[in-house]
Parts: sequence; structure tokens; C-alpha cells
Amino acid sequence: MKNKLTITHIDIYRFSIPMEPFTIATGTMDHAQNVFIRVHTDAGFYGVGECSAFPMIVGETQDTCLLMAREFAKLWIGRDALNIEGRLQQLHSFTAGNTTIKSAFDIALHDIAAKYAGLPLYQFLGGERRVVESDITIGIDNPTTMALKALYFKASGANILKVKVGKNAADDVERIKQIREAVGPQMTIRIDANQGWSFDDAVFALQAMGDYDIEFCEQPMRTWYDDLLPQLMQLSPVKIMADESVYNHHDARKQINSGSCHYINIKMAKSGGLFEAKKIHDEAATKGIACMMGGMLESRIALSAKLHFVYASPNIKFYDMDTCMLGHLKDPCIGGVKYDGYKLTIDDAIGIGADADEGFLKECEWVRV
Repeated sequence: MKNKLTITHIDIYRFSIPMEPFTIATGTMDHAQNVFIRVHTDAGFYGVGECSAFPMIVGETQDTCLLMAREFAKLWIGRDALNIEGRLQQLHSFTAGNTTIKSAFDIALHDIAAKYAGLPLYQFLGGERRVVESDITIGIDNPTTMALKALYFKASGANILKVKVGKNAADDVERIKQIREAVGPQMTIRIDANQGWSFDDAVFALQAMGDYDIEFCEQPMRTWYDDLLPQLMQLSPVKIMADESVYNHHDARKQINSGSCHYINIKMAKSGGLFEAKKIHDEAATKGIACMMGGMLESRIALSAKLHFVYASPNIKFYDMDTCMLGHLKDPCIGGVKYDGYKLTIDDAIGIGADADEGFLKECEWVRV
């Protein structure tokens, strides 16, 4: 076998997935604003990648992702697909940020490398299977509606609820109170404020929620209040998970060393893909800081890549991998990850083991570079 695979062309798709409207502290979305790519090689096979733009969090839209994808694709034509670090460094040297669209290119390279090795991606990464049970997310609504949703999820077999808060601290406390009273003491409840609170709101809400057995709170405040997190850690009875405060392993190092978080949420759209996600994971592991696998609104294509990464990442202890259950009205994926209730599994197909449905792609605007 040759040890170089030349990239011949790249197909880029506007991968919009209709979904039931979903509200968090920063806004409401009714479409998953995704981009799907296929990176073709001279070996006759391609790698797939997908990303999900969440403009109110990461600052990228589907349109910026599509534009940058064309620029990235031009850089890669004629280059070696197996030199993952070299290819990614090309993207970083070309532009800072843009981690969402970078993640699609990163995933495609990992798919190619695993296919070339003839292995499922998790085996290529040195991982092994384990039980992965996702939480299920409740979007922001009035407390009674959210409590009814919690009961519905409990009846459907869910064991872990992730509750969106961050709109109004007093209302948020009432939301959690009603949910805990509705579902009883057995269910795990974790909350995500999506940067919605001020420092004073965070102190008030987290202290008031101390009686409701909350597993942790994700990203209570805007990142520009990161310097206040050590103080919040001292005052809060609820553990703190960094989300938007950690994009890369340098962010992780700073948050951990400053005593600003108990846990870290890893997302491909923030890290730019698996390569940097592994560095965050390893940085956190050396300091005894457990991680969560999170996401935006990816389909089962990117979700499959995330499950492979989880299998290869023993320090990922929490799983927020429910995006495809959050009201995607179409499933554009063939193969890939499957849900067994709230548990995730995947077959041992080589690479990521997932691809886009050709019928769905026919409806998508696309371009070849």
C-alpha cells in the first residue's frame, strides 16, 4: 500500500435539516444549519465530514461555513489526505477561528485515515466500545410545560435530563423546582445556562438550586466573566462545567489551572474537530477534570464521528448526544450511529461508518472544488 493519498476534489453541500423549533438562552432555531462535505482521494474512496453552525454561540453561519469551505478545499487539492496534522495546520495558517467548518474537514480526514487502515474509526484511534447513554434536553419554556416534558421523557425511559436555563434567574429556579418535584429523586438533572446569567444571577440561582440535586451547571456566565468563575466555584453548591469558555486545549489549561471549572464540555464545532478535541481531553485527563461529549445540531453523520471519539476517550464521562432526538424532522444519514432508547451504538463498518442519503443530497445546493 502506498503511504500517501492525494486529494483530488471536494464536494460541499448546504445540508439544512428541518426541525421543531428549539429555544435556548441565546435564541431559537427551526433548521439545523449544517454543511456536509466529501473529500475525494486518488484511491477511489472519500471521507465524509459534517458540521452544524450555531451562530449565536460560535459566530459562524451556514453561509460563512460554505464560503470558508471553498477556500479550505482549494488549499487541499493535490495534497496528502493522510497527513492530518499538516492539512489542519494549513487551515489554521490560512484563518483563525472558523472552528465549525474546520471540524467538518477534520472529520473527513479521520474518516479517510480509518478507511485506509481498514478499521472502524474508534479502533483506528485506539479505543474500545463501552456503554454510552445520552441525556435528553428540555428547551426553555414556562416551568409547567418543562415539567410535563420532563415527565414525558421519564416515561420514555430517559434517566438523565439536561435542562436549558439562563433567561431569568428566579424563573429558572422555579423551572428546576417543578421539574425535580415532577420526576422525583431518581433522575439525574444537569442544567445549561448557555452564558445567560450575570455573576449575581448565577450565585442566586445556583445557591437556590442547591436543594434539587443538580449534577452540574454548564457555562453559567458569558466568557468575559471567566475571571469571576473561581469565586463562583467557591459560592456554588452546584458543580460548574466549562463550555463556551473552552474551545481548545490552551483554554482548557487556563480554566483548569485557575480553578474555574469542575468539568469541560468538548464539542467538535468549538475544537475544530477530533484532532484538537483529543488535546483538550488529554489536558483535562492529566488534571483529573472529567469531560462531556456535546454538540450543536448535527445529524447522525457527525454524531457517528463523536461516538467513535468517545470510545477512544476514557476521560469523557458525560454524554450530551441527543441532537438527533431533538426534533430533526428528516434523517439525512445512512448507516452510522443508532439509538437504543437513550443508549448509542454503532456497527464496526470501516471509517466513520456513516454517509449522507443520496436522495437528501439531490435536494441540496452544492459545489465541487
